[in-house]
Amino acid sequence: MDFLTLLSPQAANYLEAMAQKAHRLTVQHFGRTVLLFTPMYLSNYCGNQCVYCSFSSNHRLVRKKLTLDEVEEEAKSIAATGLRHILILTGESQKHSPVSYIEDCVKVLKKYFDSISIEIYPLTTEDYTRLVKAGVDGLTIYQEVYNEETYDQLHPRGPKKNYRFRLDAPERGCRAKMRGVNIGALLGLEDYRKEAFFTGLHASYLQNKYMDTEISVSIPRIRPNIGGFTPKFSVPDRSLVQIILAFRLFMPRMGITLSTRERAELRNNLVRLGITKMSAGVSTEVGGHTIKNSTGTGQFEISDNRSVAEIKEMLLQMGYQPVFKDWHQLNGERAGEQLL
Repeated sequence: MDFLTLLSPQAANYLEAMAQKAHRLTVQHFGRTVLLFTPMYLSNYCGNQCVYCSFSSNHRLVRKKLTLDEVEEEAKSIAATGLRHILILTGESQKHSPVSYIEDCVKVLKKYFDSISIEIYPLTTEDYTRLVKAGVDGLTIYQEVYNEETYDQLHPRGPKKNYRFRLDAPERGCRAKMRGVNIGALLGLEDYRKEAFFTGLHASYLQNKYMDTEISVSIPRIRPNIGGFTPKFSVPDRSLVQIILAFRLFMPRMGITLSTRERAELRNNLVRLGITKMSAGVSTEVGGHTIKNSTGTGQFEISDNRSVAEIKEMLLQMGYQPVFKDWHQLNGERAGEQLL
């Protein structure tokens, strides 16, 4: 199916028919299930000056990095909700959060979680392989914006300014044998149709080339931050719906992740349209699950503050099965490899 046509203004007149087909395809490939996870922020030190992010090195805020004891307390608090999938994040400062620190945190987290994904600064294939050996099985990394000229303007200083190194990071993750790789554009930084189109092309390339890696996309819209950045482009709810439907019809087997950037009512309505993963019980502050007012500043404002239990109940009422765990490693290797 022509992906560009699905994203076109003309296709917006056929959202109901697209929605019905997207729902059928999602149930066919994923069943009525939604995987739940939550982010854990390890550090907010950052060497970049992204104009749209609260963690930018330009901003004055309390900077913090969790100790390993604090990581364990966070892990205990999150695990108590029943979640077994976690996404760990840091600001993009390799000086303050080196690979060795991430590795040490993963060793602690392995005691509590069956799946550990990372959303940190881009790494080399060798460093991704190192973290995979430590127990990481998923990578999330957003290009933020695929338009290279806009990318250069939005990232005036810092290592993130290297557009190509970031663009190639998901493929390096695939080469390192990450079980899952999740990509996306931060919608609102550029024309959303163009950005969704390039995100889809990127995801399709990865899925076709690395068939043993689960490829997913996120569809985050930019949220308020302490820098007061105002995006140039609006992404209405109806347009977000069209993007989700276009992704599902273009790539029926691709995971689609929905964050708490979106308000609760909208998230409920989007579930049936192709969503396969949702965050729940979210805090975007360092130590936000256990250390009250730990930094005073999250990476961005969230819209859906519901707990894991509340998200679980919502899914059950809709006839969906909330999934807390869909992956298990045996002797440090992929479970599927053990069975072959």
